[in-house]
Parts: sequence; structure tokens; C-alpha cells
Amino acid sequence: MIDAQVRESERKMKTLRTLSIALLAIVILSSSSMAQGWGNLKFKFTYGGDYTAPPKIAVTRDAAVCGKLGLIDESLVVNPENKGISNVIVFYRDRTPAKIHPSYNDSVEASVVVDNIKCRFEPRVAAVWTKRKIDFKNSDPVGHNVKVDTFFNPVINPILPAGAKISQSYSMEERLPTKISCSIHPWMTGWIVVRNDPYIGVSDKDGNLEIKNLPAGEFEFQIWQEKAGYIQQVTQDGSTVEWARGRVKIKIEDGKTTDFGTIVIGADQFK
Repeated sequence: MIDAQVRESERKMKTLRTLSIALLAIVILSSSSMAQGWGNLKFKFTYGGDYTAPPKIAVTRDAAVCGKLGLIDESLVVNPENKGISNVIVFYRDRTPAKIHPSYNDSVEASVVVDNIKCRFEPRVAAVWTKRKIDFKNSDPVGHNVKVDTFFNPVINPILPAGAKISQSYSMEERLPTKISCSIHPWMTGWIVVRNDPYIGVSDKDGNLEIKNLPAGEFEFQIWQEKAGYIQQVTQDGSTVEWARGRVKIKIEDGKTTDFGTIVIGADQFK
């Protein structure tokens, strides 16, 4: 009887210790998150120089479908109203692994989607955190293939019949944006940015880009655009600035949005 009571007492004490350790871990993690500090980062990218409309694409396959769409070369997309540049990429490139804000955990279960639609990839540039899957789908009435030329992950090149979809995971970070293409329709090009953290931004139609909830501190970022490659020479606040290999150190302040201002990229950078 006494032995049974002793065993029961020991079991309860063990349970209490386990609960105490778990609660302590939660408190430590919560305190760490609060103490870390987080901030946002904003850019605006504009085109410097006279801009002419992009050339139309010569449709060589499935002309009955793709030939009616008025497709244009999207390797450089400039808004004629404000000269904003679409699809400029900014991503965290510091040697210190990024601490991840808890808000990003909400997106882990949702797949990134790249669609073959209207004989082009949409979006043209997709950000892929390695914790998330990416779905390649085909919303067109004609077949496509999706060749993804990764360097650190296995290359894939699946055929996607009309209405098809595949899911893909990437376990390794890619150092630079990865090209995706369709061999059936050779004008089709897109890019995925595969990183070990979610701190990837892609500029919108007005050239605006924002990365939210970065850890506070000074870190290195890399800036890239498909036609220019590394963005290495820009005008910022009226002065010419050089960024070797498109890399720049930026200080993120706790509780603030760091506005890096309007970055003018000269026409000569896209030749």
C-alpha cells in the first residue's frame, strides 16, 4: 500500500516537473520574440531614361490560342505613368541566419502558386520559403511543361496537360533567382526565389516593394532583376551609388519602417 502511494506521488511530481519545464520554455520563447525587435523595409524602383514599349512576342506554337493574346517581352516591365519597375527582387543575404517572425508561420501550410495562364507564367516572379510548397498549375486549354533550372535542388521538367497541377518542395536554398521556362512555348519565362527565410520582396507595377517583420539590426540584402542581373549602380537621393554584386547593408529599426527611398536604375543597366 505504502509502495503504491510512493509511486503515485513520484508520478505526480514527474508530471508537475514536465509541465513546469514546458511552461518555462513557452515563457522564454515569448520573451525572446518580444525582446528581438522587428521592423519593415520599403523600396521604390524607377526607370532612369526614356522608355519605349516592349516588343511583341513572335508566337511559334499554338497560335490559335497564344497568338490572340498580344504577348509582349516581360523581361523589363516599366509603368509608363510613373516609370515604376516591376519584378525587381530584394532578398535577405546576410551571413547571420535570419530570425523568423512568428507571423510567417501562418503561411507555412499554404502553397505558393505559379500558373501557366494565357501562355505566360503568373506571377512572373514567385518567392518561395523552403518551409512552403510551390504548386505549378496549368489553366490554359493547351499543354505546357515547367522546366525549373535549380542549382542546389534537383532540376524538374514535368509536362502539364490542360488543367493539371503538381506540387514541389525545395529543401535547399538557391543563392540566386532560378529560371523557369516552357520548352513547348519558348517565349515563356519566369523566376522563383528559393530561400531559407521568408524575407523576399518583389516590386509591384508601380515599383513599390515592402518586406515586413524583419529582425531588428543591420543586415545585408541583395537586389536583382532578370534583365539587369545584379543591380550594381543606382541613383539614390540624387547621388550615384555603387552596390557590388547588388549587395547593400541596411539597418532595420525596432518598431519602425525603414524607407530606403526611390531607387533610380539607369537604362544602361538593362543592356
